[in-house]
Amino acid sequence: MLVLSRKIGEEIVIDDVIRVKIVSIQGNRVKLGIVAPEEVTVHREEIHRQRMEFADDFVTKGDLAHAS
Repeated sequence: MLVLSRKIGEEIVIDDVIRVKIVSIQGNRVKLGIVAPEEVTVHREEIHRQRMEFADDFVTKGDLAHAS
């Protein structure tokens, strides 16, 4: 894992196409602005986890439906 320090207004560039900007810092919360191409999906980690669980459930239930 790469760990970087940034100040408000500074950015991190990933693969020349994704930009992550530090928008604000309030206490222990950091607000990020993310600019990415339309084909790149960006989710908060908890949303990503829910989507993966839903996809796993869908595949599992789909497999059970085909097994009957």
